[in-house]
Amino acid sequence: MSPALDASLFSWVTLAALVFGYFAGSIPFGLILTRAAGLGDIRAVGSGNIGATNVLRTGNRWIAAGTLLGDMLKGTVAILIAGHFAGPAAALAAGGGAFFGHLFPVWLGFRGGKGVATFLGLLIGLAWPVALSFAAIWLIVAWLTRYSSLSALVASAATPLILAAVGEYALAALFALLALVLWLRHHENIRRLLAGTEGRIGDKKRGAGSR
Repeated sequence: MSPALDASLFSWVTLAALVFGYFAGSIPFGLILTRAAGLGDIRAVGSGNIGATNVLRTGNRWIAAGTLLGDMLKGTVAILIAGHFAGPAAALAAGGGAFFGHLFPVWLGFRGGKGVATFLGLLIGLAWPVALSFAAIWLIVAWLTRYSSLSALVASAATPLILAAVGEYALAALFALLALVLWLRHHENIRRLLAGTEGRIGDKKRGAGSR
């Protein structure tokens, strides 16, 4: 195979993995599970977000847990499938696609979640020890503050630094980009945190979910 043809094949495989990841990531588990449980449209509850934090405001912890698991594992599964069939570059492309699919799902008019659970799912698929660090940081900040959004912001910001510290520089660059996008998606949460009006974990009143 000529170098030009090999490069062309690589680009098409990577593109296919990106598209596959996008559609996997765009599955709105929060919306699907709340409707299946007879809880109505999650977009009419709390912040209107489709993620697990807002699903928890319905009072159904099992559905919230299912949403968290689904939003997380769709990123992990996309990476594992693409990596198995097409290699590391395709795995990264599928992971990126899954993240943006969750944020901008075509099925919901490109209005999706904020990416925290899927961010963690990508870490599980690409660097699971760092995923444990992410989870630990999230839990500590959540325990101290009861702010889901703040926990996500701190854990996501720490992730590229941890990856760089263990020598995973390419992954550190990728997750720095994803963390930046995640922070941008949380701009309203950041404003409310600074104003002291952000909803806390377990609050069923109006607030903003992080996923």
